[in-house]
Amino acid sequence: MYIDVLLELKNKQTDQAYTYHVPENLQKSIQIGKRVKVTFNHRDLEGFVLRITDTCDKELKILDIKSVVDEEIVLNEELLRVGNYIKETCLCSLSSAYAVMLPKALKASEKTNIGKKFQSTLVLNMEYDKAISLCSSEKQKEVIDFIQSKERISKKEGNALSSSSINTLLKKKIILEEQEEVYRLREKTIFEDKKKVLNEEQKNAYDEIVKSLDCFSKFLLYGVTGSGKTEIYMQVIEQVLKKKKTAIVLVPEISLTPQLVMHFKARFPDAVAVLHSHLSDGERYDEWRKIARGEVSIVVGARSAVFAPLQNLGIIIVDEEHSESFKQENNPRYNAIDVAEYRAELNGIPIVLGSATPTLERMAKSTKNLYRRLELKKRVNGQMLPICTCVDMAIEAKKGNFILSERLKIDIDAAISRNEQVILLLNRRGYSTTITCSNCGFTYKCPNCDITLTYHKTKNNLRCHYCGYTTFKKENCPECRAELNFYGLGTEKLEAFVKEEFPGVNVLRMDADTTAKKDSYEEILDKFRSGKYDILLGTQMISKGLDFPKVSVVGIINADATLNIPDFRSGERTFSLLCQAAGRAGRSNLIGNVILQTFQPDNYILKCVAEQNYEKFYQYEMNIRKKLKYSPFYYLVSLKVVSKDYEECSKEAGKVANYLKKNISSTSIVLGPTTANVFKVNNIYRFNIIVKYRFDHQLIPSLKELDKLFVMNSKVNLEIDMNPTKI
Repeated sequence: MYIDVLLELKNKQTDQAYTYHVPENLQKSIQIGKRVKVTFNHRDLEGFVLRITDTCDKELKILDIKSVVDEEIVLNEELLRVGNYIKETCLCSLSSAYAVMLPKALKASEKTNIGKKFQSTLVLNMEYDKAISLCSSEKQKEVIDFIQSKERISKKEGNALSSSSINTLLKKKIILEEQEEVYRLREKTIFEDKKKVLNEEQKNAYDEIVKSLDCFSKFLLYGVTGSGKTEIYMQVIEQVLKKKKTAIVLVPEISLTPQLVMHFKARFPDAVAVLHSHLSDGERYDEWRKIARGEVSIVVGARSAVFAPLQNLGIIIVDEEHSESFKQENNPRYNAIDVAEYRAELNGIPIVLGSATPTLERMAKSTKNLYRRLELKKRVNGQMLPICTCVDMAIEAKKGNFILSERLKIDIDAAISRNEQVILLLNRRGYSTTITCSNCGFTYKCPNCDITLTYHKTKNNLRCHYCGYTTFKKENCPECRAELNFYGLGTEKLEAFVKEEFPGVNVLRMDADTTAKKDSYEEILDKFRSGKYDILLGTQMISKGLDFPKVSVVGIINADATLNIPDFRSGERTFSLLCQAAGRAGRSNLIGNVILQTFQPDNYILKCVAEQNYEKFYQYEMNIRKKLKYSPFYYLVSLKVVSKDYEECSKEAGKVANYLKKNISSTSIVLGPTTANVFKVNNIYRFNIIVKYRFDHQLIPSLKELDKLFVMNSKVNLEIDMNPTKI
């Protein structure tokens, strides 16, 4: 028996399967998708079995495999096909495509000690009556009764009753000590979640999806914030489970996962597994095996949950489909929604994409019936959408209101006096974004990146949000010893200001700094949900999907901050972020008020946000995209040429652009090379080339050829991103 083994090596030159011989004693254990240990280039490595054959036509000496690593298949047939799909669509190596699917414990290249976790348990070794008759004390009988009532108890539980009695019973072999596997993911307290009666709009959407449960179909569930999309998801999944099938639910932010998981676990006890990046390696390994074993029917998680090894898949749901976090920014640069659609097609099942602000691409496709659009125009409780007001901060600044406008201060005060809650959104963490000396002009900048450092007051340090470089802030200018000036506003500074402005008010901050520790997302959200805190402020992680009935006021600080980012999607991002944030207000029986603080009150996009008019925004933005030949009218490819050597990087970027201009269709447009928005990151220079195309059969072969050319280049790398979300 011979097998083809794919080794997980970083070098693209070795991205191929290698043939090995299987000794007779290991042949029964060999299956496609399992890991085996082999010798490669005088090293012992692990790889995945991709093919099994009885003959080998190679003339070279074929080495024996050393061992079979797995008892169960790691990559099932479907995941093997998904890996090939990612390789072809993302132009990445096959080994990196498989690596991104798996928890660390199952990656072929990782040398980990991650294993199963066991606990000591106690069980009866005989019939209950006989065990009781052999007991010599009342405490021993208590232990026997306790074990009998639960069938099996942990040794810790037994020792809490009487450790000496336990030891005696073990010596007499009346009870036995056994090792039982336990899952590491700590179960949270589950609240009650009753099935709700669907309104007419929800029922129509539900019926359409349920009618298509046995065929591949793509739905766009376009519903305003608070329209009850989650309830539709759960009732559809209920029907999927009745068919003995399984479901994947994808959410964009880790902060959304705990809340959604609580709802699903309350509705479907013992049927839900969780996959996201904030799990420990051990927890992720446990959840993965629980899914692979068929112990659960529903997987809820962020981007990587799309690779969950569920069997008999019945539906895939993507909540907040507009979010850019479904796209992976490093290699392999896959989009989880594309992968989800591919899996749905493979299994012949529906995929449902839900959003209050769908991406222009998917809304455009729904107008051409490439997606079946289902609309929810009303909130479930009949409540009005929140009232949005734009406040001109240029006028406020003249009054001395630089952070919170007078109107927002009044609304916050009124909400708190009514025992209601407030959310404040500022999409910039830290205390100040720039520290400058007004005497000599010195500015703290990252030595590794082309960017200023952000000041974090609680730790008195300056930090680069790109490479992580950190340094302590000095009291005076390092150049001339003059006093330093602080410019810009971050969530940390906003928190300090709000506490000073509203003394006695309980404030919570939620950003990348306060959520760095494990379970911190859930702890912050639980605290706010409990009603003990009046104001929750933070970055965009508080803008999506969260449901707090007592929130009546949402304040958007610097609503125009993301409008001026040099990217054709900046308008769409701003509209989506602000509409989602606004949707957190007035979700129960309270009237919602949203204050948009801006220096551009006449901006068309902000006016659309204030009106919460997606259709008006869609028409406006589509008109601009058509004129400028951007998505969805043209497809995009981003090529980044990166190197530590500026001259080499610049020269190679020019060569790449020239090659494309000569080898792809004349109808395609090549832009660049230009320096990237952030030109230097972690001492690596970056040049950008953008290709706009519609139908170009020469493009993919040309990109593959370029990729091969750069495999041999040790000084310069080429990063290809198909359909990028950021350029």
